[in-house]
Amino acid sequence: MRAVTTDMIGRALKLARKRGRTVYISKTANGKGVDISTLDPRTADGNVALEKFLASPARHYTFSGLGAPEEPNAINWRQINLPGRRKALVLFQVGMSFFMKGTPFKNKWYRWMGCHIGRNVEIMQMTWLDHFRPELIFIGDNTLLGAFTRLTCHAYEGCGKFRYGLIEIGSNCTIGAGTGIGMIKIEDNVRTLPGATVSPYLARIRAGSVVGYDPPSVKAPELSAAQLQQN
Repeated sequence: MRAVTTDMIGRALKLARKRGRTVYISKTANGKGVDISTLDPRTADGNVALEKFLASPARHYTFSGLGAPEEPNAINWRQINLPGRRKALVLFQVGMSFFMKGTPFKNKWYRWMGCHIGRNVEIMQMTWLDHFRPELIFIGDNTLLGAFTRLTCHAYEGCGKFRYGLIEIGSNCTIGAGTGIGMIKIEDNVRTLPGATVSPYLARIRAGSVVGYDPPSVKAPELSAAQLQQN
């Protein structure tokens, strides 16, 4: 997390100077941000401030002040993330992974992307591991990710504001098909039911939990007196 944040601050600094914008970073979604120009590692004071800012790394960070897309000096939030070559490579890797079965080779493929994949992990077809920053994804040993599961380590909130953070899934977990997972810590021996969405509603799921959802309420039709007699 520290290395990713340092890299992104460096890229944001260059773009902010070029576009004449003031960009902020914070450790909370709605907290007061720190002007990244004060965190420039190329200056003595900036390097000290950056070390202090990252001394206790957060699980997620928020960039803001990039501007809405129609502003003439806006910074596209995607430009802060990865250099062009790696971005193209990761998009190719993710696209190919959709069609791979849950085999050891697929695990090696994800490790090549940068994801941290444990032993005996099974990742089914059409599962999406976020291409934004694959190195922020950690999956423990003996865990199953069902088909169409989505792991998203970033969220764009509009008007030049976005968050990114860690996804940690423990060992011996069963993630049901179609589960939506954001920036969250899932401890060991957790099971999610198919179709569940566990983040942003939860920041942490304790070991041994079973996560599902309430079934939708069903309102029975009103029956006439004749229909009631027939029943």
